[in-house]
Amino acid sequence: MQNTEHRVAVVGGGPAGLMAAETLAEAGAAVTLYERMPRVARKLLLAGRGGLNLTHSEPLDRFLGRYREAEPNLRAAIEAFPPGALRAWCEGLGQETFVGSSGRVFPRVMKTSPLLRAWLARLAGLGVEVRLGHRWTGWDDAGRLRFETADGELTTDSACTILALGGASWPRLGSDGSWVATLARAGVAITPLAPANCGIRVAWSDVFAARFAGHPLKRISVSCGAETARGEALITAAGLEGGAVYALSPAIRAEIASSGAAELALDLRPDENEADIAARLARPRGKASLATHLRKALRLDPAAAGLLQETAHAAGTPLSALAAEDIARLVKAVPVRAIALAPIDRAISTAGGVSFDEIDETFMLRRRPGTFVAGEMIDWEAPTGGYLLQASFATGRAAAEGALAFLNGTAKDETS
Repeated sequence: MQNTEHRVAVVGGGPAGLMAAETLAEAGAAVTLYERMPRVARKLLLAGRGGLNLTHSEPLDRFLGRYREAEPNLRAAIEAFPPGALRAWCEGLGQETFVGSSGRVFPRVMKTSPLLRAWLARLAGLGVEVRLGHRWTGWDDAGRLRFETADGELTTDSACTILALGGASWPRLGSDGSWVATLARAGVAITPLAPANCGIRVAWSDVFAARFAGHPLKRISVSCGAETARGEALITAAGLEGGAVYALSPAIRAEIASSGAAELALDLRPDENEADIAARLARPRGKASLATHLRKALRLDPAAAGLLQETAHAAGTPLSALAAEDIARLVKAVPVRAIALAPIDRAISTAGGVSFDEIDETFMLRRRPGTFVAGEMIDWEAPTGGYLLQASFATGRAAAEGALAFLNGTAKDETS
C-alpha cells in the first residue's frame, strides 16, 4: 500500500493499540501512540505471569462461537487475522509457540516480556513514536485530541484516530473506563461496563470461610440455568473464583440482574452417576467419621466434604442425618447462591462498552468519522483461553485497516 503521508494517533498501548500501530506503520503511515501509564502493555505483562495464553487452536467456527452474540460483528476481523496468523506473527518476532494439552496456545518461553521487547523494537524500527504519561480526555472545540500530561494539557491534530482504551478491569494497570464519560458526551451509546471472567460473592458461614478459604474444588462442573462449565473453582472467604465459574460470567450476571441473585449447582463428581454414588455411600462405614467415609467412598477432599456440610447446615439438617440417596443427590448438585459478582476492578476482563450499532464495518464511529475503536472497549466479551487476546489483536488490526482505507479515501477526495 502506498505511503499515506498522514499522521495517525493511536490512543492506548495495550494489545489492540500496539497491533493497530504496527499495521498502520507497516502501510507507511506516520504513527504516534499515546499511553497514559509509564509503560505500555502493563495488563498484558500481568496476564503473562502464569504463561501468556495468546489464542486457542480449536476449529475456527467453534472458536468464533465463544463470542456469543458478538460473533457476527467480530467474525470478519478474526477471519482476517485468525489464530494461525497470530501464531505466525508471534513467531515472526522470534517467539515460537506451542499448543498445550487444553488446546490453548502459548509462547514457548511462557513469558510476555521477550515478546513485548521484540514487538516494541519492531515498532521503533517502523518509526512509531510512543508518548507515555498521556491521558486522553477527549477533543477540543477544533476537534483536536486533548491529553493530560505531567507538563499540563496537550492538544494535537491527527488525520485520524484509533482509540484502544481497554475496559475497566485492573484499573491500576491503566484501563479504568474513564473514556466512557468522554464518548457518552459525544453522543456515543455505550453499554454499561460490567465485570466478566470474575468470581462470585457467596454468603458462607464464618466457620466455613475461615476453614476452607484458599482450598480448591477440583474436577467439578458448575451450572447456571442451561449453561454448564467444567474445570476447577477456588473457595475464597467471599465466595468462589476459578475457570469453571469465570466461564459462566454472562449467565450469572444476567440472572443476578434479573433476579437479584444467581442459583448455581456444583457437581462434585461430574463423571459419576447419582445411583453409583448412593450405592457407595450406603456401604457400612463402621467407626469411620462421615468425612472419612466421603473421602474413601467418593474420593472427596475435605473442602468438598466441607461444602456438603455447609449446604446441609444451611438447610437446617446435619449432613450426617441425611440418607445415602440424599447425600448423593447433593453431591451431584450442590446449590450455591451467588449474591453478586466480584468487583470490576478484580475481574479478568470487562463486558459492555461501545455498542456495535455505533460503529461501521471498519470499526469507525458513525458519529465521529475518522475515529476508530478497537479491543476491549467495544461491547463484546469472551471466556479465558486465548479468546480475549485474539479478538483484541484482530480488532486492532481491523481498525487500522479501516483507518488506512479512510485516509486513502480522503486523499483521493482532496485531489479530485
